[in-house]
Amino acid sequence: MKPLAPSDPVGAVTALWLLPLLIGGCLAAVLVYKAAHGIAAAPWRALILIGYSLVGALLTDLIAGPGIGAYSNSHFWPLLPCFWLVTSAVALAAAALQAVVGRMGTLLVAVLFIVVGGPPAGGLGTYLLPVYWRNIGVVLPPQNAVTLINHVLYFGGSDITTPLVVLLVYAAVGTAVIGWYGRIRPAREAARAGDREGDAAASANSAVNPGGRRRPLTGILVALGVCAVMQCLFATTYMSAEHAPKATDLPFGAVGSSPVLTAAEKSISLKVTRYQDEAAAKSAIDRAELFGALVTSGTTTTLIVVPSISDLAPLDLAVRFEAAAKATGTKLTVQQYAPTPLAAKDPFGLVQGLMLLPLIIGGYMASTLLMAATGRAAGRWRAAQLAGFAVMSGLIVDLIVCYWLQGFPSEKFWIVWPICSLIVAVIAFVAAILQKLFGPIGTLLTVVLMVQLGNPSSGGASGVPYLPAFWRDIGPYLPPRNGYLLLHRSIYFDGHGTGQALTTLLIYLGVAAAVLIVLDLRRSEAEVPTDATEAAAMAVPIGASP
Repeated sequence: MKPLAPSDPVGAVTALWLLPLLIGGCLAAVLVYKAAHGIAAAPWRALILIGYSLVGALLTDLIAGPGIGAYSNSHFWPLLPCFWLVTSAVALAAAALQAVVGRMGTLLVAVLFIVVGGPPAGGLGTYLLPVYWRNIGVVLPPQNAVTLINHVLYFGGSDITTPLVVLLVYAAVGTAVIGWYGRIRPAREAARAGDREGDAAASANSAVNPGGRRRPLTGILVALGVCAVMQCLFATTYMSAEHAPKATDLPFGAVGSSPVLTAAEKSISLKVTRYQDEAAAKSAIDRAELFGALVTSGTTTTLIVVPSISDLAPLDLAVRFEAAAKATGTKLTVQQYAPTPLAAKDPFGLVQGLMLLPLIIGGYMASTLLMAATGRAAGRWRAAQLAGFAVMSGLIVDLIVCYWLQGFPSEKFWIVWPICSLIVAVIAFVAAILQKLFGPIGTLLTVVLMVQLGNPSSGGASGVPYLPAFWRDIGPYLPPRNGYLLLHRSIYFDGHGTGQALTTLLIYLGVAAAVLIVLDLRRSEAEVPTDATEAAAMAVPIGASP
C-alpha cells in the first residue's frame, strides 16, 4: 500500500539520517563548549547552536537528497525543518546539561543521547524493540526523531504531533536553562548583592566570560566548521554505502539447468558457479563461498538460501527467484540451509555487525583516554597498556554478547574472545600512532579512517556484495571489514575463508605495535591539555552509530 522508492528499497534511509543529525547536535554542543573555554551557560550559546543546527540540517538535506538521491527532491523542503528541529533539540539539551553539571555534562550528553538514546531509536520499527527499550525511547530525542522523519518521508506527515511536541520541549527547556545560567541567574545574584547597575552588568559579563577574556569567536567558528565537516562526512559515507543495497556478482551456486536461473539473472546480479550435485553446493556453502544455490533435479527446483551469511540475501533471492519461477511457470521450493544456524535471539544475523562498532570505539577511546590521563600521547609502556586493555575488553564484550544476550552459540566463546581483542588492539594501536603524530586531532583522524570509512565498507550483516563499488574496493585494506569477516565466519562457518582477514589484521597489529614502540622511545612531545572526561565524551559522539 505504501511501496518504497527504488532509491530506498529496504527503508534504510530513516535510520541512516539519524546518525549525522544526532552527532551534529551532540558534537556542536561539545566543541562549542571546549572552544569557549568551558563557558557552558553563555546566553549567546543558544543562538549559535540554533544557527548551526540550521546549517547542519541544510547540508545533510542537500547531501542525502539532491546529492546522493536517497529520496526524491519533493521531500527536500518538508524534511528540512524536521532535520533542523532534531539537531537543535539535541544540541540545546546537550548544552543545558553542560550548563547544569559542567564538564561532566559532556559525558552525560554522550551517555544519554548516544549510548542510551541510540538503541531505542527504532530505525527498524519501534514495535520490534524489547518493551523496556521502547518505553525508554519514548522520552528521548532519537526515537522521536526517527518517528518524525519516517512519517514525513513515507506517510505524508501524518501522526507527528507527539514527536514534534517532545522535540520542541527539549529545545525549549534547553534554551531556558542556558538563558537562566547565562544571564538571568548572574544578574539576580548581582542585584541581590546590592551592586550598582553597571557592576551587575560587569559581573554578569564576567560570569559569561571569566577573566575578562573576549568571547573566543574564532575558536567557536573553527569548532563549528569541524563539526559541520564531521556531520557531512557521516551523512555522505553511511548514506552512500547503505541507503540502497543492491547485489553485484552475488556468489551463487547452480546444480542442473533451469529457465528460472536465466530469468532471475535479469533482476539480480549473480556470480554463478556450477556444481555436480546438491552435496557439492552445500559443501561450498559450508565454506562460506556461496550466498545461495539453485538445485534442479528432474521436475524439482529448489532454491537454497543461507540465513547465516546475510540478513538481506535470503529474502532478496527468494523474491527474485519466486518472480522468475512464476514467469516461467515453474514450481519453486525455498529451503533454508546453514552450517551453524543463527542463534534464537539473533534471527537476522545482526550480532556481528553490532559487535563491531563497540570494538572500534573501545579501541580508539582507550588510546584517547590514556593520552588524556597521562597528558601525553606517548609512554614507554603505552603499547603494553593498550594490549592489556584489548584483552580485557574483548573478554567483556564476548561475555556480554555470548552469555548475557545469547547472540551466538556458547561453543564459539573461546574463539570469539581473541578475535574481539585483536580488533580492539589494532584500532587502539593505530589511534595511538595518529595521536602521537598529530596530537588530539589524531582521534578525529582515527574516526574518519575506522568509523566513517571502515565501518560502512565492512559489509555488515548484509554482506560485501551489497555494497557499492567504492566501498567494496576499499574495505579489504581497512581493519573493520577484516574484523567483521573474521568474527562472522569463525562463528557461523567454522573459520572457513578467514585466512586473508586474519593475516591483514595481524599485519596491522605487528606493524602498528612496532611503529608505536619506536615513536614512544625516540620522540619527545609537549603535554596534551585534554581533560579525560571531555576526551571520553568527544570520542563517543563522533564514533557512535545508533
